[in-house]
Amino acid sequence: MKALILVGGYGTRLRPLTLTKPKPLVEFCNKPMVLHQIEALVQVGVTHVILAVSYLSDMLQREMEVEAKRLNIKITLSQETEPLGTAGPLALARNQLQGDINPFFVLNSDVICDFPFEDMMKFHKHHQCEGTICVRMENTTVLGLDVSVRDELFINGGVILPHKEISESVSEPKILI
Repeated sequence: MKALILVGGYGTRLRPLTLTKPKPLVEFCNKPMVLHQIEALVQVGVTHVILAVSYLSDMLQREMEVEAKRLNIKITLSQETEPLGTAGPLALARNQLQGDINPFFVLNSDVICDFPFEDMMKFHKHHQCEGTICVRMENTTVLGLDVSVRDELFINGGVILPHKEISESVSEPKILI
């Protein structure tokens, strides 16, 4: 199983910490933020993590080579040459995500929580959805309207578990100005 972690941001809200290291390598509870995610993914069977990178990617690559060996997994980088937003990195990493019949996880690098990855996989398989999104629901309305599919509440954001066909249908990244 694979996972894509979006780590391309500049971490401007964490300055000055991110002036010399990328946000995913900033420590939280004595370890880099991104390692909390990678270790949780490994626990549910993820064997290949793709990092969608841009800022200070050389430093991130060096650190991840060490962690890949320690965790006995494959960690590869998908390099953005310009900011592509949230969906752009998914399209950019399309070739790395293909070739596996399993769905894959997509995470933002700065989400730290007790990841319910196992529950997400069970839900995803049981409902045979094209994608499953995990969010913390503080308010179950969006702009005053309930968002409901099959009597389940859904919202766009958080941790995503799409089926492999979704990565194949994402178009090439484009920048619109």
